[in-house]
Amino acid sequence: MMERSLVLVKPDGVQRGLIGEVISRLERRGLRLVAAKFIAVSRSLAETHYAIHKGKPFYDGLIAYITSAPVMAMVWEGPNAIAAIRQTMGATRPTEAAPGSIRHDFALEVGRNLTHASDSPENGEKEVALWFRPDELVSWGRDTDRWIFEQVS
Repeated sequence: MMERSLVLVKPDGVQRGLIGEVISRLERRGLRLVAAKFIAVSRSLAETHYAIHKGKPFYDGLIAYITSAPVMAMVWEGPNAIAAIRQTMGATRPTEAAPGSIRHDFALEVGRNLTHASDSPENGEKEVALWFRPDELVSWGRDTDRWIFEQVS
């Protein structure tokens, strides 16, 4: 089944020049980029995105952090995209992330873990709709899709 996920390169990843690294790894994995924009996150968008954490001790710091510098927001798709992207990013806590994952290779602390990726197909749909208008998503096929995906849609 083809899934879509929101992927954010958070302010620390942008400041450290890791946008290309994240894109490169997801492309090499075989996922397909369908939308991307470089944005300054508004407080309103941040509060909506992180609403699930409202009231938690780290909430205010999270909002301040995600709005502190630009973010690279993207939508990636592929079969089992959610699991593949999360595996590529690594565990939320960088010191628990698998060797070779982005967070293992480039991060040390959970509060500076470089990226966000949707955690379920349902949240992927919600997050994509929150961050992107439908006309910003580009459906396209690659000649290599038949060599990456068992079933090309």
